[in-house]
Amino acid sequence: MNTPAVKGPGVTFARVNLSLGNTSILEDISFTIEPGTIHCLIGPNGGGKTSLLRSLLGQMPHTGQISIAGDGPLTMGYVPQVLTFDHTLPITVDDFMAMVCQDLPAFAGIRAQLRSAIDQALSRVGLKEKRKRTMGQLSGGERQRLLLAQALLPLPDFLILDEPMTGLDKDGGSMLRDLLIQMKSRGTTIFWIHHDLKEVKAMADAVTCVNRRVMFSGAPDRVLTDGQVLEAFSTQ
Repeated sequence: MNTPAVKGPGVTFARVNLSLGNTSILEDISFTIEPGTIHCLIGPNGGGKTSLLRSLLGQMPHTGQISIAGDGPLTMGYVPQVLTFDHTLPITVDDFMAMVCQDLPAFAGIRAQLRSAIDQALSRVGLKEKRKRTMGQLSGGERQRLLLAQALLPLPDFLILDEPMTGLDKDGGSMLRDLLIQMKSRGTTIFWIHHDLKEVKAMADAVTCVNRRVMFSGAPDRVLTDGQVLEAFSTQ
């Protein structure tokens, strides 16, 4: 049996609450992500999934506790839903990668010691041949691939994905699935907001459904019953 190259962290959400003004967004959220697993987060639109993810990233004020427990320094990667930018800016794929992985301005180019890592990241997502294209020339799916590439610099111990399938074509979706399987095999912990329940059943080790509160959490083949899903997605 092969030993994973890294050991991703475990994550515990303990009674996490979030309110904006007088509106309750999250109520007593408690569940655990096991180390080195693919854990999917599902739920209806407006149910608080992205707010929970942003709380994990430290971007939303919340009460309760979110604990990340790992061995040694932790490398984290994050893929948001969409990439928002000015399509008229003459920024190439290489420029974008330079901006996100070094403290030099994009016009200074990519440091020699980073070029190999950037080459590998772009190759993993099928964009190496498009590195000189401007961001405005990329399709929506290609921009989504680019967001994934930046999250792989360096290869993370903990990868957070906010519906990364958005805009991806069939080949892009297949690429992402293969990549996530490879990363799990090396020990990466993956937390993935997803809406395709069929794929959740096929890919996830565990699934948590949130609609302001935790509706259910556990192994997909145990908790993704028709009755539980119907109740979770119809509860307002």
